[in-house]
Amino acid sequence: MSFQAYLDNIETKTTITPRQFIALAEERGFGPGTKAGEIVAWLGEEYGLGRGHAMALVHVITKGPKIDAKHVGGTGTHRDASDTLWLDGKDSRPA
Repeated sequence: MSFQAYLDNIETKTTITPRQFIALAEERGFGPGTKAGEIVAWLGEEYGLGRGHAMALVHVITKGPKIDAKHVGGTGTHRDASDTLWLDGKDSRPA
């Protein structure tokens, strides 16, 4: 599953966009420098997210929407089309 697909699945499950999760995390004091375990625990307890999905959100909460170019293009199930993740909702993503 691509990084973007993880974020899209999270939105389907919770109806919360990645950008909204970033805002919720900021309200709790989470951001760059926050340990992953704290965020994973919060997302599991409050939203029922498993570790893999929570770790996708950990990335965007602590590092922003850019991903390493090694995850872009090529073949395989874990490849993304862009090095920048769409955070504003799967239904509003440009084609």
